[in-house]
Amino acid sequence: MKYFNYKIISISLILMFPLISCDTEELVDLNVNPTAANELDWRFLFTTGQARLSEQLYVNGRVHLNLPSGLIQQTATMDVGGERGSGDKYYRMIDAFDAFQITVPPDGLKSLAEVIRQTGPDGKNPTWSNLHNMAQVSYLYTMQIMTDLYGNVPYSEANRGVEGIFFPKYDSQESIYKDMLAKLEVAANTIGTGPDNVGPADVIFDGDFTKWKKFTNALMLRMAMRVSNVDPALAQQYAQKAISGGVMESNDDIALLPCSSGPSLWFNQNGLSRALIPSDWGARNMLSKTLVDFLQTRNDPRLRIWAVRGIWGGPYLTDPADQIGMPNGYDSETMKEYLGQTEPVDRENEFSRINPMLLDVDDPWIVMTAAESQFLLAEAALKGWYNGNAEDHYRAGVKLAMQQWTAFDPSFVVTDGEVDAYLAANPFDGSAKMIGEQYWAANFMQWYEAYSNWRRTGYPELTPVNYKGNISGGQIFRRIEYSRSEVANNPNFKEGSTQPDDVMTRMWWDVN
Repeated sequence: MKYFNYKIISISLILMFPLISCDTEELVDLNVNPTAANELDWRFLFTTGQARLSEQLYVNGRVHLNLPSGLIQQTATMDVGGERGSGDKYYRMIDAFDAFQITVPPDGLKSLAEVIRQTGPDGKNPTWSNLHNMAQVSYLYTMQIMTDLYGNVPYSEANRGVEGIFFPKYDSQESIYKDMLAKLEVAANTIGTGPDNVGPADVIFDGDFTKWKKFTNALMLRMAMRVSNVDPALAQQYAQKAISGGVMESNDDIALLPCSSGPSLWFNQNGLSRALIPSDWGARNMLSKTLVDFLQTRNDPRLRIWAVRGIWGGPYLTDPADQIGMPNGYDSETMKEYLGQTEPVDRENEFSRINPMLLDVDDPWIVMTAAESQFLLAEAALKGWYNGNAEDHYRAGVKLAMQQWTAFDPSFVVTDGEVDAYLAANPFDGSAKMIGEQYWAANFMQWYEAYSNWRRTGYPELTPVNYKGNISGGQIFRRIEYSRSEVANNPNFKEGSTQPDDVMTRMWWDVN
């Protein structure tokens, strides 16, 4: 990726006029900080909020990689204890449970909330409706991840410390979803109608309002389908609004957060990449046997892009036939038994890892893809909520999912002919099961979404592990537990949070 610069606030310097007399008024006028900014450009905070949503190492390592990637069996690890492996073996890792809730609100949501406030009706720039709604969509994108991880969370009173609300109440997930959907509808209808130009302060779409509308409608479709089992009437209503407004259609619409190798170790770099680089955070997650087997049995061309075998730095085995996935739920001793050997397991040479070419620190962080929208359109068509052709959208989703990886390296080409051969060998049977399986595969490296949609649909049909000492009775978590600081410090926690606060309590939309 090319070097990426975040916007810098321009500061107006106070001009010093010559002293003519010692008049008191003149002395008062001189008592002004010449380096202070008279007015803040809210676009700067918008850029900061966008950047902080996704690339942070702390959250990517402890949550995104440590929990959902293992829970939905796209990665596996032999690690036990410490910061790694709880998603693979279903044990309690407090730092992993804490990280999203204690880090994302102050790092990203707080900045976006201030942009929303200052560009709203009571703010400094109430006419900046484009920036207002783009910040709103970015905020809701992250709030969905948070409520899908924990259940009930602070929402209506969240990030309102400037108003004196330091201990926000917890809102029900039902009320959160209904409000998010309503706000997305407003944003989709309003973005592009205001007088303000956001331009390159928008690091995802460079101020392209057409792409923002598609992204907003795609997010609305995702949220609508998330509640389809618990409130089908609400889901159908908003799915149809999103579809009529226009969702992502091609890989030109894909939402990517650009990252950079510098200048800041803790701001610009791709946190998921850093979590997996041995010389950095050094997570020892390999590709799961469930995922590798799924790709191999279908002769999926993505396997040659996603997987290699060998010590970090190479040389690597790159042939798809040479890839071996690590089974979930094994430690270093039980893995020896699984492999039928007595010597220590050579993890890197025995099992496949994520291709390091996907893990440069300046590679983009995937926010949302067009493939996801196409699979949701296929599902909506199956439900009779949309008059499109389910098979056409399924095929489009598969093609987009296979061809999106050139954003990471131009060599990651999957030709139209390869896609056609795959679809011919694996024809769509008209089932929600096939859509759900491909949705799971398409969300590789988007593990928050893969985990949430798996809980909603039950696809793919995963076999849980039952590692000793697990906290879920050998079942895949339905949520994660709240952060210790919220439990201890927020007086509203007990009354409004999802209870009981354990990993097997289902949230509002999780009724499959």
